[in-house]
Amino acid sequence: MILRVTLPPLDIQAVRRALSARTIGRRILHYPSLESTMDEGARHATAGCTEGTVVLAEEQAAGRGRFGRPWISGPGESLLLSIVLRPTPEQLPHSNMAATLAVARTVERRVDGRVTIKWPNDVRIGGRKVAGILIEADSQPGRVSSAVVGIGLNISVDTGGHPEIAGTATSIAEQAGAHVERTEVLIDLLRRFDDLYAHVRSGGSLTDEWSSRLDTLGSRIEVRRGGQTLAGIARAVDDQGNLMLERADGSTLTLVGGEVTLQA
Repeated sequence: MILRVTLPPLDIQAVRRALSARTIGRRILHYPSLESTMDEGARHATAGCTEGTVVLAEEQAAGRGRFGRPWISGPGESLLLSIVLRPTPEQLPHSNMAATLAVARTVERRVDGRVTIKWPNDVRIGGRKVAGILIEADSQPGRVSSAVVGIGLNISVDTGGHPEIAGTATSIAEQAGAHVERTEVLIDLLRRFDDLYAHVRSGGSLTDEWSSRLDTLGSRIEVRRGGQTLAGIARAVDDQGNLMLERADGSTLTLVGGEVTLQA
Protein backbone atom coordinates (compact mmCIF):
# COMPACT_ATOMS: atom_id res chain seq x y z
CA MET A 1 0.00 0.00 0.00
CA ILE A 2 1.31 3.46 -0.91
CA LEU A 3 0.39 6.19 1.52
CA ARG A 4 -0.21 9.65 0.17
CA VAL A 5 0.44 11.82 3.19
CA THR A 6 1.14 15.53 3.25
CA LEU A 7 3.82 15.99 5.89
CA PRO A 8 4.12 19.14 7.99
CA PRO A 9 7.17 21.37 7.52
CA LEU A 10 10.30 20.60 9.46
CA ASP A 11 10.49 22.15 12.92
CA ILE A 12 13.97 23.60 12.47
CA GLN A 13 14.05 25.25 15.88
CA ALA A 14 13.43 21.88 17.54
CA VAL A 15 16.25 20.38 15.47
CA ARG A 16 18.61 23.18 16.44
CA ARG A 17 17.79 22.76 20.13
CA ALA A 18 18.33 19.02 19.97
CA LEU A 19 21.71 19.32 18.22
CA SER A 20 23.09 22.48 19.88
CA ALA A 21 25.81 20.60 21.78
CA ARG A 22 26.82 18.37 18.87
CA THR A 23 29.39 18.74 16.11
CA ILE A 24 26.97 17.67 13.40
CA GLY A 25 23.92 19.91 13.52
CA ARG A 26 25.24 22.71 15.68
CA ARG A 27 24.73 24.97 12.65
CA ILE A 28 21.76 24.30 10.38
CA LEU A 29 20.93 26.20 7.20
CA HIS A 30 17.36 25.57 6.04
CA TYR A 31 16.03 26.52 2.60
CA PRO A 32 12.57 26.13 1.04
CA SER A 33 14.25 25.19 -2.24
CA LEU A 34 17.75 24.74 -3.64
CA GLU A 35 19.25 23.56 -6.87
CA SER A 36 21.31 21.10 -4.83
CA THR A 37 22.20 20.82 -1.15
CA MET A 38 25.54 19.33 -2.28
CA ASP A 39 26.43 22.44 -4.26
CA GLU A 40 25.32 24.74 -1.44
CA GLY A 41 27.27 22.68 1.08
CA ALA A 42 30.38 22.86 -1.09
CA ARG A 43 30.09 26.64 -1.28
CA HIS A 44 29.90 26.92 2.50
CA ALA A 45 32.79 24.46 2.91
CA THR A 46 34.99 26.53 0.59
CA ALA A 47 34.05 29.66 2.53
CA GLY A 48 35.36 28.05 5.73
CA CYS A 49 32.17 27.09 7.56
CA THR A 50 32.40 25.14 10.79
CA GLU A 51 32.57 21.37 10.65
CA GLY A 52 29.17 19.76 11.01
CA THR A 53 27.25 22.51 9.20
CA VAL A 54 24.03 21.00 7.81
CA VAL A 55 22.37 22.32 4.65
CA LEU A 56 18.69 21.32 4.39
CA ALA A 57 16.17 21.90 1.61
CA GLU A 58 12.48 21.10 1.38
CA GLU A 59 12.95 20.44 -2.33
CA GLN A 60 15.75 20.42 -4.89
CA ALA A 61 15.57 21.47 -8.51
CA ALA A 62 18.66 19.50 -9.45
CA GLY A 63 19.28 16.97 -6.68
CA ARG A 64 21.77 14.27 -7.62
CA GLY A 65 23.24 11.01 -6.48
CA ARG A 66 26.36 9.15 -7.51
CA PHE A 67 27.63 9.79 -11.04
CA GLY A 68 25.20 12.68 -11.38
CA ARG A 69 22.05 10.56 -11.34
CA PRO A 70 18.94 12.65 -10.51
CA TRP A 71 17.24 12.32 -7.11
CA ILE A 72 13.45 12.29 -7.43
CA SER A 73 11.41 13.82 -4.61
CA GLY A 74 8.51 16.22 -4.27
CA PRO A 75 8.32 19.00 -1.65
CA GLY A 76 8.19 17.64 1.88
CA GLU A 77 8.39 13.98 0.82
CA SER A 78 12.00 13.37 1.85
CA LEU A 79 14.86 14.54 3.98
CA LEU A 80 17.30 16.29 1.65
CA LEU A 81 20.49 17.40 3.35
CA SER A 82 24.23 17.77 3.05
CA ILE A 83 26.75 17.93 5.89
CA VAL A 84 30.18 19.55 5.79
CA LEU A 85 32.94 17.47 7.39
CA ARG A 86 36.69 17.93 7.67
CA PRO A 87 38.13 14.42 8.09
CA THR A 88 41.67 13.26 7.48
CA PRO A 89 42.30 11.19 4.33
CA GLU A 90 42.33 8.03 6.47
CA GLN A 91 38.96 8.94 8.00
CA LEU A 92 37.26 9.76 4.70
CA PRO A 93 35.99 6.26 3.78
CA HIS A 94 34.80 5.70 7.34
CA SER A 95 32.94 9.01 7.21
CA ASN A 96 30.94 7.53 4.33
CA MET A 97 30.32 4.41 6.41
CA ALA A 98 29.22 6.59 9.36
CA ALA A 99 26.61 8.37 7.23
CA THR A 100 25.32 5.13 5.71
CA LEU A 101 25.09 3.36 9.06
CA ALA A 102 23.38 6.36 10.66
CA VAL A 103 20.69 6.20 7.98
CA ALA A 104 20.35 2.42 8.25
CA ARG A 105 19.97 2.53 12.05
CA THR A 106 17.47 5.40 11.81
CA VAL A 107 15.33 3.57 9.26
CA GLU A 108 15.58 0.26 11.12
CA ARG A 109 13.82 1.73 14.17
CA ARG A 110 10.76 2.52 12.09
CA VAL A 111 10.19 -0.44 9.78
CA ASP A 112 9.78 -4.20 10.10
CA GLY A 113 11.81 -5.24 7.06
CA ARG A 114 15.55 -5.90 7.13
CA VAL A 115 17.59 -2.78 6.37
CA THR A 116 20.64 -3.47 4.24
CA ILE A 117 23.27 -1.58 2.26
CA LYS A 118 23.92 -1.99 -1.44
CA TRP A 119 27.63 -1.32 -1.84
CA PRO A 120 28.86 1.30 -1.43
CA ASN A 121 26.14 3.51 0.06
CA ASP A 122 22.51 2.87 -0.92
CA VAL A 123 20.25 1.93 1.99
CA ARG A 124 17.56 -0.60 1.11
CA ILE A 125 14.57 -2.41 2.58
CA GLY A 126 13.74 -5.71 0.94
CA GLY A 127 15.99 -4.81 -1.97
CA ARG A 128 14.28 -1.46 -2.62
CA LYS A 129 16.14 1.80 -2.13
CA VAL A 130 14.99 4.04 0.71
CA ALA A 131 18.04 6.32 0.87
CA GLY A 132 21.17 7.27 -1.00
CA ILE A 133 24.37 8.77 0.33
CA LEU A 134 26.88 10.75 -1.72
CA ILE A 135 30.26 12.03 -0.54
CA GLU A 136 32.35 14.55 -2.46
CA ALA A 137 35.72 15.66 -1.12
CA ASP A 138 37.93 18.64 -1.83
CA SER A 139 41.30 16.98 -1.44
CA GLN A 140 44.93 17.07 -2.39
CA PRO A 141 47.57 14.37 -1.87
CA GLY A 142 47.74 13.70 1.85
CA ARG A 143 45.11 16.26 2.80
CA VAL A 144 41.32 16.66 2.76
CA SER A 145 40.20 20.28 2.92
CA SER A 146 36.56 19.28 3.31
CA ALA A 147 34.06 16.59 2.49
CA VAL A 148 30.37 17.15 1.81
CA VAL A 149 28.11 14.22 2.64
CA GLY A 150 24.73 14.29 0.91
CA ILE A 151 21.78 12.26 2.18
CA GLY A 152 18.46 11.74 0.47
CA LEU A 153 16.03 9.76 2.63
CA ASN A 154 12.56 8.91 1.36
CA ILE A 155 9.95 9.62 4.03
CA SER A 156 6.66 9.51 2.13
CA VAL A 157 7.64 9.54 -1.54
CA ASP A 158 4.86 8.13 -3.70
CA THR A 159 7.06 5.78 -5.69
CA GLY A 160 4.03 4.59 -7.65
CA GLY A 161 3.74 8.07 -9.10
CA HIS A 162 7.24 7.85 -10.58
CA PRO A 163 7.41 4.93 -13.05
CA GLU A 164 11.18 5.23 -13.33
CA ILE A 165 11.65 4.27 -9.65
CA ALA A 166 8.38 2.47 -8.83
CA GLY A 167 9.96 -0.98 -8.85
CA THR A 168 13.24 -0.11 -7.21
CA ALA A 169 12.51 2.49 -4.51
CA THR A 170 10.42 2.72 -1.36
CA SER A 171 9.87 5.04 1.62
CA ILE A 172 9.75 4.74 5.39
CA ALA A 173 6.01 5.50 5.45
CA GLU A 174 5.29 2.86 2.83
CA GLN A 175 7.25 0.23 4.75
CA ALA A 176 5.91 1.26 8.16
CA GLY A 177 2.32 1.60 6.97
CA ALA A 178 1.98 4.73 9.09
CA HIS A 179 2.64 8.45 9.19
CA VAL A 180 6.28 9.32 9.84
CA GLU A 181 7.27 12.59 11.51
CA ARG A 182 10.15 14.10 9.54
CA THR A 183 11.50 16.32 12.32
CA GLU A 184 11.82 13.33 14.65
CA VAL A 185 13.57 11.31 11.95
CA LEU A 186 15.98 14.15 11.18
CA ILE A 187 16.97 14.61 14.83
CA ASP A 188 17.49 10.87 15.23
CA LEU A 189 19.57 10.69 12.04
CA LEU A 190 21.85 13.61 12.92
CA ARG A 191 22.43 12.34 16.47
CA ARG A 192 23.40 8.92 15.17
CA PHE A 193 25.66 10.40 12.51
CA ASP A 194 27.34 12.62 15.09
CA ASP A 195 27.99 9.64 17.40
CA LEU A 196 29.40 7.52 14.57
CA TYR A 197 31.53 10.34 13.19
CA ALA A 198 32.95 11.00 16.67
CA HIS A 199 33.96 7.33 16.74
CA VAL A 200 35.69 7.75 13.39
CA ARG A 201 37.47 10.93 14.50
CA SER A 202 38.77 9.10 17.57
CA GLY A 203 40.42 6.49 15.34
CA GLY A 204 37.66 3.88 15.37
CA SER A 205 36.72 1.64 12.47
CA LEU A 206 33.18 0.99 11.21
CA THR A 207 34.07 -1.62 8.61
CA ASP A 208 32.73 -4.65 10.51
CA GLU A 209 29.22 -3.29 11.11
CA TRP A 210 29.03 -1.66 7.69
CA SER A 211 30.14 -4.83 5.86
CA SER A 212 27.72 -6.96 7.92
CA ARG A 213 24.84 -5.04 6.34
CA LEU A 214 26.08 -5.32 2.74
CA ASP A 215 23.56 -7.33 0.73
CA THR A 216 26.03 -7.23 -2.17
CA LEU A 217 28.47 -9.70 -0.63
CA GLY A 218 28.22 -13.23 -1.96
CA SER A 219 26.28 -12.10 -5.03
CA ARG A 220 27.29 -12.26 -8.66
CA ILE A 221 27.54 -8.68 -9.88
CA GLU A 222 28.51 -6.65 -12.92
CA VAL A 223 30.25 -3.30 -12.64
CA ARG A 224 31.28 -0.71 -15.15
CA ARG A 225 34.73 0.84 -14.79
CA GLY A 226 35.42 3.34 -17.54
CA GLY A 227 34.15 1.68 -20.71
CA GLN A 228 34.70 -1.85 -19.40
CA THR A 229 32.15 -4.23 -17.87
CA LEU A 230 33.54 -6.53 -15.18
CA ALA A 231 31.69 -9.52 -13.73
CA GLY A 232 32.31 -11.76 -10.75
CA ILE A 233 31.38 -12.62 -7.18
CA ALA A 234 31.50 -9.86 -4.55
CA ARG A 235 33.57 -11.63 -1.90
CA ALA A 236 34.53 -9.05 0.73
CA VAL A 237 35.45 -5.46 1.48
CA ASP A 238 38.69 -4.10 2.87
CA ASP A 239 39.04 -1.62 5.72
CA GLN A 240 38.68 1.29 3.29
CA GLY A 241 35.36 -0.01 1.98
CA ASN A 242 36.74 -1.19 -1.36
CA LEU A 243 35.01 -4.23 -2.85
CA MET A 244 36.91 -7.45 -3.61
CA LEU A 245 35.59 -8.95 -6.86
CA GLU A 246 36.48 -12.57 -7.60
CA ARG A 247 36.46 -13.22 -11.35
CA ALA A 248 35.79 -16.48 -13.20
CA ASP A 249 39.51 -17.09 -13.75
CA GLY A 250 40.15 -16.92 -9.99
CA SER A 251 41.75 -13.49 -10.03
CA THR A 252 40.63 -10.78 -7.59
CA LEU A 253 40.06 -7.12 -8.42
CA THR A 254 39.81 -4.28 -5.92
CA LEU A 255 36.96 -1.92 -6.81
CA VAL A 256 36.75 1.62 -5.44
CA GLY A 257 33.21 2.94 -4.99
CA GLY A 258 33.86 6.30 -6.58
CA GLU A 259 35.25 4.72 -9.73
CA VAL A 260 32.72 2.04 -10.66
CA THR A 261 28.99 1.67 -11.22
CA LEU A 262 27.32 -1.43 -9.81
CA GLN A 263 25.03 -2.86 -12.49
CA ALA A 264 23.26 -5.59 -10.54
